[in-house]
Amino acid sequence: MAPPFAHAGGVAPRTVGRLERGDCAIHYEVTGEGPPIVFAHGLGGNHLSWWQQVAAFCPRYTCVSFSHRGFFPSTAPAAGVDPEAYAGDLAALLDHLRLERVRIVAQSMGGWTALNFTLAAPERVAALVMAATAGPIDLVRADASGGVEFAAWRERAATRNETLDAGVHPAMGARAAVEQPALHYLYRALDALSAGLDKEALRKRLHAARDKSPEVLASVMTPTLWITGEEDVVFPSFLAPGLAARMPNGRHVLVPRAGHSAYFERASVFNEAVGAFLAEIG
Repeated sequence: MAPPFAHAGGVAPRTVGRLERGDCAIHYEVTGEGPPIVFAHGLGGNHLSWWQQVAAFCPRYTCVSFSHRGFFPSTAPAAGVDPEAYAGDLAALLDHLRLERVRIVAQSMGGWTALNFTLAAPERVAALVMAATAGPIDLVRADASGGVEFAAWRERAATRNETLDAGVHPAMGARAAVEQPALHYLYRALDALSAGLDKEALRKRLHAARDKSPEVLASVMTPTLWITGEEDVVFPSFLAPGLAARMPNGRHVLVPRAGHSAYFERASVFNEAVGAFLAEIG
């Protein structure tokens, strides 16, 4: 057990642990009481990325944050990180914590974890939030224009190297760097904690794992909220409404003046949308 976490409404119990997976170890933290929410971070983060969500939701929910294999302070397999292992890691973590049914909030890379787990064990997912991600869904096939609009978006968004050279993290964006420099600094600092991980190699593996047809979404009965940022240059937000429409219980929210990391940049808006969604689901 860890010291409890004080919040405006009282005190939330807190646990910090480590799950051994044979080829690596997964760091996790559990804060709060109530129905469980699992937060799955993106390529630029770790379990700490959710600081604004854990603090907001722990008075009403049990918040489970973890670091994917290879991300600080979890460890990596000797052969490197394979995103195909993410869903199995999540299943093992839920079993370890004795959580049968959870709500999952996934950002970017975390979408591979969340959607693959939901497809494999739909009975264990009460609600799903896909933030700036389609996970393993083939984005070209998701484009109603046959890939034309997606190709045009990629050309417009192909500024990653220039953005980095200018000191701006692409997952935050130029607006955040100018308007919220402290948050931008914190995001970059959290990203740097996993400096030993070859993120470019992992990024290529993630893109190669976009091998599922959008048609599989029709089989996902889980209530799902898709959240995207209006100014995202990492994920094509214009595809999200169509992806949500493919799901029997899908919906979409666009966060204005936000880049790829609305949960970080516009936390109050993000938390309000997720909170209302989860309250409705029950």
